[in-house]
Amino acid sequence: MQVLSVASEVYPLVKTGGLADVAGALPLALKSHGVSVKTLMPGYPAVMRVIEDPKVIYSFESLLGAKADLLSVHHQGLDLLVLDSPTFFDRPGGPYADATGKDHFDNWRRFAALSKAGAMIAQGILARGASEGQDEGWRPDVVHVHDWQAAMVPAYMRYSRAPEIPTLITIHNIAFQGQYGADIFPYLEMPPHAYGIEGVEYFGGVGYLKAGLQTSWAISTVSPSYAEEILTPEFGMGLEGLLNLRQGDLHGIVNGIDADVWDPAKDHSVKAHYTAATLKSRADNKKAVAERFGLDQDDGPLFCVISRLTWQKGMDMLAACTDELVAQGARLAVLGSGDKALENAFHTAAARHPGRVKVLSVYDEPLSHLMQAGSDAIVIPSRFEPCGLTQLYGLRYGCVPVVARTGGLNDTVIDASHAALAAKAATGIAFGPITTDNLRRALRRAVKLYHEPKIWTALQKQGMKSDVSWEKSAGLYADLYKTLLAKKGS
Repeated sequence: MQVLSVASEVYPLVKTGGLADVAGALPLALKSHGVSVKTLMPGYPAVMRVIEDPKVIYSFESLLGAKADLLSVHHQGLDLLVLDSPTFFDRPGGPYADATGKDHFDNWRRFAALSKAGAMIAQGILARGASEGQDEGWRPDVVHVHDWQAAMVPAYMRYSRAPEIPTLITIHNIAFQGQYGADIFPYLEMPPHAYGIEGVEYFGGVGYLKAGLQTSWAISTVSPSYAEEILTPEFGMGLEGLLNLRQGDLHGIVNGIDADVWDPAKDHSVKAHYTAATLKSRADNKKAVAERFGLDQDDGPLFCVISRLTWQKGMDMLAACTDELVAQGARLAVLGSGDKALENAFHTAAARHPGRVKVLSVYDEPLSHLMQAGSDAIVIPSRFEPCGLTQLYGLRYGCVPVVARTGGLNDTVIDASHAALAAKAATGIAFGPITTDNLRRALRRAVKLYHEPKIWTALQKQGMKSDVSWEKSAGLYADLYKTLLAKKGS
């Protein structure tokens, strides 16, 4: 089976969040299920600098008004189609925002161009345009798009002469929807009737994610719990009505992680390798984390945060708990940036508690690996969390997750209740309802359990036994693709 995946970021080439991890790892995991994936992504400067031996396989004279080349690239096991358009993507800053953090003014056009290119590939431009090489005659059996940046692919396919090809859209975070004014519609190169409730129109404007949810054959999201939550006004962010209408086409498939990249027995970013049988070796990593953050070296618990510092992630609640956490003899290492007020709250806490709290507001992938390998617990108090990956990394590394009961956190972490501890099934500490007081109680419970070494070690070992790889979830995606293909033939 041939699948075209379309994503705005793909690890290890470019990453701002979990979307990149999924877009990079899922194609590799699908290979063992007989699914071959080509991934279409933008040619950002960070991408163009590292790809090797790109081959131009198609040229767009005008893709929403700009020239672009489609490059075939092989990179670390991934088959990539890189959309090289300097007009859209060759600029300073990140994928979505400039160096000041302000969204690029033409994001609507940039990602519409990505989507239109994806739809044209589905229409068969590679089959018609390639003159030689392995891409000649290539056309996908299924198109799988990710989040609002690629959500217009199925809309372009519906409103064009594309062949009947099944489409799947995955929601990684419904809070980000790609909403723009109606004034952009004339420039999208879609027929007039596409601007309607059955198409791209959304509350008098253009909604990219809405358009994808409306026009895709099927919808998935990144955990079973989140699939249920987004049907409600609290979590649906205005799209719950449409999602309820399409509930029969909605699937919750929990994310996995690349178990080869995230493996404490061979991770090159950690100080000391270890397994569930050699947990004592984690002590060297714990010491290294404390040194890197300038924290005291002692026998108390070391909590970590690896996150965007935002309200969604519950970081305001954690900031309010730092004084009590320190009073209990714990230390806190924070890696992340985000809302300036929240960054300041943690920096202020660090100033109050030198040697006990430290914040590094940088992106440092190797350091995040070391933190998982050396911290005793990772705190993830998100108010909503579609899936979450850091708790999966924590489970894999024996870094006990302290999580809110929501979305994928609820699906992947088993709370250390008396019953779960007795059954030797517990893998972390979960709390709800999601309030500051309940987070405070969960942290107290974590500190108490840490001082019971047999129980804490059991939590770590049970977490490390959890299957957090992509194998099972990739199989579910492969089955979903087959179901969609069967619908095509019916």
